[in-house]
Amino acid sequence: MNVLITGASSGIGEALALECAKRGDRLFLCGRDRSRLDAVADACRAAGATVCADKVDVADEAAMRNWIVSCDADAPLDRVFANAGVGTGIEDEANVRRTFATNVGGVVNAVLPAVELFRRRGAGGQIVITASIAGYGPLKSCPAYSATKACVKTWGLALRGMLRSEGIKVSVVCPGFVRSRITERNTCPMPFFMEADKAARVILRRVDRNVGLIAFPWPMRLASWGLSILPFWMNELVNRMLPEKVAAGRPKVL
Repeated sequence: MNVLITGASSGIGEALALECAKRGDRLFLCGRDRSRLDAVADACRAAGATVCADKVDVADEAAMRNWIVSCDADAPLDRVFANAGVGTGIEDEANVRRTFATNVGGVVNAVLPAVELFRRRGAGGQIVITASIAGYGPLKSCPAYSATKACVKTWGLALRGMLRSEGIKVSVVCPGFVRSRITERNTCPMPFFMEADKAARVILRRVDRNVGLIAFPWPMRLASWGLSILPFWMNELVNRMLPEKVAAGRPKVL
């Protein structure tokens, strides 16, 4: 299988690349950190995979389209993971804009060229979008992050319905706390914390079965879903009791 993964230089993207390499998939990987990306590519090659790794910023629409088209020309893509994402950190204007540009714009920039290629071939194809359990509802500790993940979660599930008749599969992944460069900065409690390699295996098993919404672990999914269906005044009360993500912080008032 020919597999493309954005955000492959760390976290879930890195783990997905390594698990796909063990399967013998041909890999096209991108990330923004050249040294980390090269290390992942080398590990995948050591596992026996053929790998092409390029430094690409997913927020750059033209660069992403050109990269995806060139990868597909090299080996027709079967599966595209729109996985790249960032945590907001301090909710100042620069970080909020960066979060939306990467977590929403970056997903759009990966998905639209892939859909176009799959349609042109008329031979199916599969898109996997990484959202988050945080996308189930508004979270005071990470407003921009939860909003961007809610956006791509809804868009991906709607695309699944729209593209079904064309034979294009779409899955949306909503993981809980998984080891990554984002969670390494968290100082809040992280219940049901999961290692990235275990998360990648869960994702791939369900993607193989064409599961539409891949949300795990189930206690986090249940709690997040429950929070999302509460009347908003109750949602606000619960949100007030949730711990702060101390690492995220707030802009200092001088």
